[in-house]
Amino acid sequence: MSELYTKSWLDERLFELANWQQDAFQQFQAMITDTHNEYPCIPGRQGFISDHLRFGFVGDPRSHTSPQALASLLKQYGQCSRATGKYASLVVFFNTPTTLSTNYSVQNYEELFWSLLSQLSQYDEKEWPKEVSTDPSHHSWEFCFDGNAYFAFCATPAHTIRKSRHFPYFMLAFQPRWVFEELNKSKSISHKLKDAIRSRLANYDGIPAHPSLKGYGQEDNLEWQQYFLHDDNHIPSKCPFTRMKQAIKKLHF
Repeated sequence: MSELYTKSWLDERLFELANWQQDAFQQFQAMITDTHNEYPCIPGRQGFISDHLRFGFVGDPRSHTSPQALASLLKQYGQCSRATGKYASLVVFFNTPTTLSTNYSVQNYEELFWSLLSQLSQYDEKEWPKEVSTDPSHHSWEFCFDGNAYFAFCATPAHTIRKSRHFPYFMLAFQPRWVFEELNKSKSISHKLKDAIRSRLANYDGIPAHPSLKGYGQEDNLEWQQYFLHDDNHIPSKCPFTRMKQAIKKLHF
């Protein structure tokens, strides 16, 4: 079974892990704690410092075993996330060989991301939450697994312009929807936080925020468009999740 790790455990016993796992965590730590080039996601940075985040490691994302390993991590996480702190998120690093990191384009990684998410759903043993639409074209849609709704985030080695979406390893993060609900309880604090994140994002990337970045539940917002952002302002015409999920299901029957 894939394991979940805390920052405190990794700080003390990182040497027990494989070299690529050590490097991935150290790269993440350097990125999110950099005081000279502040990472734009304030809750993510606070979550790391406060030891609210949980971390997992999965093999090559192209491997047929990776979706099951990811499913194991996300199922474990869903069962403990509320006990980890108000800035909860699961960060998953994938073993990213040179053949992958140097040969894959942003578009290739986009296909890989949606394929993984779609395959991940094949291991979901629970019904989709009734309060969340199963249609990605509806503003209430959110990726769900094991009865929990998540905002999914992807970073890749291929992103060069939108630096907030760049990471030396293929990386996914899953933030529970309840985290956003808690942060949004105070409208004044929520607005200040969003403004601060947008400001940091513009400084960090050096370009305007992607037009897909809107608030959950807004009539003109589609969550899936925010999961994987391109270096430019490109937005796919349709959500790849349903198409890939249906294609994968056909292969199984």
